[in-house]
Amino acid sequence: MSSTGTTRQFWIRSPGRGEIVSAGLPPLGADEVLVRALYSGISRGTESLVFRGEVPASQHHAMRAPFQEGDFPGPLKYGYSSVGEVLEAPARLGALVGRTVFCLYPHQDLYAVPARAVTVLPEGVPPERAVLAANLETAVNAVWDGGASAGDRIVVVGAGVVGLLVAWLCRQIPGTVVTVVDHDPSRATVARALGLGEVLDRVPPDAGADLVVHASGAPEGMAAALGAAGVEATLLELSWYGSRAVPLPLGEDFHSGRITIRSSQVGRIPPLWAPRWTHARRIALALELLRDGRLDALISGESEFEALPEVMATLAHDGRGVLCHRIRYRLP
Repeated sequence: MSSTGTTRQFWIRSPGRGEIVSAGLPPLGADEVLVRALYSGISRGTESLVFRGEVPASQHHAMRAPFQEGDFPGPLKYGYSSVGEVLEAPARLGALVGRTVFCLYPHQDLYAVPARAVTVLPEGVPPERAVLAANLETAVNAVWDGGASAGDRIVVVGAGVVGLLVAWLCRQIPGTVVTVVDHDPSRATVARALGLGEVLDRVPPDAGADLVVHASGAPEGMAAALGAAGVEATLLELSWYGSRAVPLPLGEDFHSGRITIRSSQVGRIPPLWAPRWTHARRIALALELLRDGRLDALISGESEFEALPEVMATLAHDGRGVLCHRIRYRLP
């Protein structure tokens, strides 16, 4: 950031190559606020696919981020988990100045957005943790889509950020028994910190789950998740594979068990909730839920904004052991 009306932005110039560029900042519009970024979070699964250029042409419109510039596969500015401080606002919105807010904005140190696009952080939610809001919003939507209810046996395959957040939410439903499965032993410590108990390295053969949530991002994980579903159970698919094909074993007991495979995507609020819930209400809920300090365990690392091109290249190539990687912006 500088005081001369310039901003630094992270752009994907071409698949596998990112850079930070400077650009002029236009004057504020009548309904806009100026935000100085404090932190942003990398949504590793989706952003890695975008960075590698693996968004299929059929999904170019659906996968656009709210304030994306450019088009897939690049050059483009992408991202949707920014936390910052409001520096300027119209007089009628002056109460926002100095407040810390969340915005679905790409990685950028200074930006202007409509005031309706920012949500003030609740008391007790530090900006460092608030970068998890977009992931938690996805997890809330997944719980709605999956129809989790009291007493359910729930198996979550894939203990990444979204998978662990779904398990954490489901564990708070009375009477549920939640089992988390991941072959990465490093996930066990995080799961215990969230009150989820032990992480299994494979799906239990007799799980008979009422709801199975797949969030590993790996086709073989989806195949394993099918084996955990009980009769008439729902398998909720949260992983997004980009342009990869996913083979599934739809023989054996898939038909006799009458298993339902359902997709979930945060861009749409499920029909049963849509008459009453807006996107603004849902992100506000996610931020309220972030009061729980145990969720800090989901932050696995932090880097300076200047290092983001190298960080994204590394995470897109090998994300083992990474949960939410946080980006820190230097204050002037």
